[in-house]
Formats: sequence, structure tokens, C-alpha cells
Amino acid sequence: MFRSITRLAPLLAVVTAPVAHAGDFDAQLTAYLEKSVRPWATAPIIIDAIKAQNAHTGGYDQARIDELDLVWRAQVGAADSPLITPMLASPVSDYLREQSAATGGQMTEIILMDAIGLNVAVSEVTSDYWQGDEEKHSHTYAIGPDAIHFGEIEFDESTQRYQVQISFTINDPETGTPIGAMTVGVDGEAFM
Repeated sequence: MFRSITRLAPLLAVVTAPVAHAGDFDAQLTAYLEKSVRPWATAPIIIDAIKAQNAHTGGYDQARIDELDLVWRAQVGAADSPLITPMLASPVSDYLREQSAATGGQMTEIILMDAIGLNVAVSEVTSDYWQGDEEKHSHTYAIGPDAIHFGEIEFDESTQRYQVQISFTINDPETGTPIGAMTVGVDGEAFM
């Protein structure tokens, strides 16, 4: 009996560990955003890509958005993925991967979204194409030019690490008006 409990001790420690809330680390997350993300997040390649996609998707209705989201979801992990592959191969997605790689693993993903919440570019394949129904978009772009949203620090099964998402509005540098949003996934252990 004692041996069984001893083997379960590490599992019980994980299950009963207190949950870290991003709110506990707002100052650190804000500092990370300002120092490590914003300097490159308004590069012309980012702004131009959002503006181009907004011009293309601005007239989409909810039925078209849902249709594209279903197509994307069906293509995740498929050999033939004509919606996903060109996005992953785009220069702006390459740029996002370069920014992520420059952090030495501290950034785990980057998602660039347009005004309606569709992916413009991604550093890694996302599970869905439309982020507009998620807080990463509804609590940033929909709020306004200075909006920032921090997700909870959560354990990610696929990476076996704690992660937090930092999301914020991307603005047109000429007018200051919101044009899209960005989410950066960060290794949460740096903030715990």
C-alpha cells in the first residue's frame, strides 16, 4: 500500500497544485509584450498583410466565415491542405516563425488575425481558422486600439509546458485605428 501511494505522490502534486492565473502576472506579461513583442509586431510586413486581407475578407458574412473555418479544421493534419499550406508558406508566416525562433523557445506560437478574426498568418498550424469567437480577438480588436488580453497560464498537453497567451490589438500606424489583432503564446513557466 505504501509503495502505491509513493508512486502516486508526483501525480497528486500536479493535480492538487494551485492554478496560476495570468492576472497574478499582469505586470510581467505587459513588460514582456512591450519589450519582446511590440518592437516587431508593427513591422510593415505585418501591417500590409492585415490590410490586404481586410480588403479581401471585409465583406464576408458569418456563413462564409463558418464555411472557411470548417474547411480549415478538416485540413488540419491532412496531406492536402489548400487553405492552410499557402498561409504557412507566406512571407508573413515566415516572419512570425523567425520572431518566435529568436526567443529560443520562449514563444510557442504566434497568430495574426484580421478585423473579423480570421487568421492572416501563423507560426504554427492552429486548430481553427476563425479566432473571432475567442477572447484573443473579442477582447482585443473588438475593444479598441489599446486593448490587451492575457489568457490563463495553462498546462499544454502537446508541449508538456505551462503557457500563456498574450493578445493585443494591431493598429494602423498612420491613423491609429484597429485593423486586426495578434496572439503570442509564451512559455508560462517564465512567469510562475
